[in-house]
Amino acid sequence: MFNLISSGNLKFKTIVLIVYLLFILLNSRNFVYCQNYKVPMLNVGDKAPSLGISKWLKGDTIYKLQKGKVYVLEFWATWCKPCIASMPHLSSMAKKYKDKITFLAINVFEDNSISDNRVKSFVDSMGFNMDYSVAIQDSNFMETNWIHASGSSAIPTAFVINKQGEISWIGHPRDISFDSILRNVLNDKWDILKERNKREENRFLAMMDDSLRIELMQYSENINYPNDMGKPDSAIFVINEIIKSEPRLKYAPFIASHTFKALLKINQQKAYEYGKKVLETITYADPAYDVIIGQIDWYSTKLVLTHKIYRLGTIAYQMKLDKIAPEVFSEVAPKYYHRKASWHILANEIQQAINAEQAAINLLKTNSNYSTIELNHYMLLLAKYKKMLMP
Repeated sequence: MFNLISSGNLKFKTIVLIVYLLFILLNSRNFVYCQNYKVPMLNVGDKAPSLGISKWLKGDTIYKLQKGKVYVLEFWATWCKPCIASMPHLSSMAKKYKDKITFLAINVFEDNSISDNRVKSFVDSMGFNMDYSVAIQDSNFMETNWIHASGSSAIPTAFVINKQGEISWIGHPRDISFDSILRNVLNDKWDILKERNKREENRFLAMMDDSLRIELMQYSENINYPNDMGKPDSAIFVINEIIKSEPRLKYAPFIASHTFKALLKINQQKAYEYGKKVLETITYADPAYDVIIGQIDWYSTKLVLTHKIYRLGTIAYQMKLDKIAPEVFSEVAPKYYHRKASWHILANEIQQAINAEQAAINLLKTNSNYSTIELNHYMLLLAKYKKMLMP
């Protein structure tokens, strides 16, 4: 390592050495990885905290979690669009597990100007799309003792509580595995220790990945200078040194973002091969398909990208489409299918482009408030793509 940095720019050598020493420290694996890492006060396997409820707005009133019962506590706010998008899915789960699992939605993070009556009006307006018990927290009790204590800060966040009153799982209620998690917890087949270890490892990897984001930004181009391409070779060198110390970061979202964009500038065949692995690999999060989409989108006007790169982008878009909850699919998916179709064209996949644009049109028509201008635009493109297949 020290031989590698024995020559060249002093600043560059210093940066590499700092990154190297940082990762030597982090690899001590004694759960005190660095000053920025904090083991959460509340974790999977811990006893669930008490409830702090000021008012129940809908459903059964529950002020204490009882042993022998399984609960799902979901935290939401009226301004939170992902929360609202999750509500129909939670309602379908509540219906599926009726009389077996109790679903509680706790309103948190509301602005002080939002009255309880306004929250109640929102809940009433959701009707069957919010078909479970709903409550408002007492002061900020639930935020402090549940969300912040678990190391979380975002909503929606769901906690699954088992029959022993222990936290079995913490995550997004639209997680693709949510249904199977509930089944296993309900049937006493859920491995809490395994889930706790997985959660700790994921937090560790996420912390390391995020901590390097600013460090790696210095190798990116300056957006104020159109011809500046940054320092992709330096970025790859530093990233490789990081990965030597912690191989599990190789396909993590922030590392993947910087690696993929650097390779797009250096060698697009290698970018394609690396991107394929990104889409196949789960690290502390799902495969980073949004990273691939974002970088291709950004560089599509700055670089001449190959057919393979755009083909990779269509695969990433399909993964994004596969993650959309059924309850909001027809609302969200048309624009993704439309964008996917344009990349199929750039990948020289005309029939696939036709199929994607047709899917965008069909889904758009199912929305009662769709834009006729948007629909006409999609239809013109579909006609154009079909002509491209004509002899």
